[in-house]
Amino acid sequence: MRFSTVLVPLAAIGLLAACGNSTKSSNASGPTTTAAAGPSTTAVGALPKPVVKLPATLPTQLVVTDLKAGTGTPAANGDTVVVHYIGVRSVDGTEFDNSFDRGTPFPVTLGVGQVIKGWDQGLVGVKTGGTRQLDIPASLAYGDSPPGEVIQKGDALTFVIQIVTIVPKVNPADAPAIPIPPTPNQSAQTATDLIVGTGPALQAGQTVVLQFLAFSAATGQQIASSWQQGTPMTFLPGSGQLPPGLEKAVVGMNVGGRRQVTIPFADAFGAAGNSNIGLPANTDLIMVLDLIAVY
Repeated sequence: MRFSTVLVPLAAIGLLAACGNSTKSSNASGPTTTAAAGPSTTAVGALPKPVVKLPATLPTQLVVTDLKAGTGTPAANGDTVVVHYIGVRSVDGTEFDNSFDRGTPFPVTLGVGQVIKGWDQGLVGVKTGGTRQLDIPASLAYGDSPPGEVIQKGDALTFVIQIVTIVPKVNPADAPAIPIPPTPNQSAQTATDLIVGTGPALQAGQTVVLQFLAFSAATGQQIASSWQQGTPMTFLPGSGQLPPGLEKAVVGMNVGGRRQVTIPFADAFGAAGNSNIGLPANTDLIMVLDLIAVY
């Protein structure tokens, strides 16, 4: 099974780039409840893989070993943990999947059944920057119904997992109340930092994780909210996933920052506007953006 690294479907909130642009999401395979990918081939952007030390005895219960301590708030159910990982059969070390060859981290929301039980249970408490080994018995992995050809019936599995970042669970009540007065269309994009972030600065080539509010400049009415959707928005600036004005809007931000941006309609959804989110024709888009993680 493969699922998108975009934490919320961009089409569902109407923020995909205008027709004619490529809007592909990058995918990453991972240890899901229904399938596992076979061995990966090395690709451009591949990262060095950690060496997996097999357990002395096959696990009959979940064994959690922190190989490197992380920092920050521990992950809890409902949080999204973005990780790199390698998985092998505990009995002989045969590798069946890893994210390092793909060079793309894998996001998983804890406690919702996206992954095998050994991951759902074993990743609770991890911290950003940490590395954790999970030795997982078959009962918390795939049991007697393994996917693919490498994992066998009754196999215990061993993973080494590096924690790239942790995205906290969304609480709709945390959405800020930002009054937006009706604003005439602008000829150039403008931005105001409402809160200057003190976390890491966004670097070229990094993926961003944002909470956002979207408003029609003509009326000041809120037309979309990631807090209401219940999931942050994730994208790679410069990839063409989103309107160019929005991708440009995050440049220069630090994690923890909040920025209000007015995007001329030409760099938002064009003269046609966007009926999916209630943005009229020939209308600028105003966004309030909270940068909550980069990786």
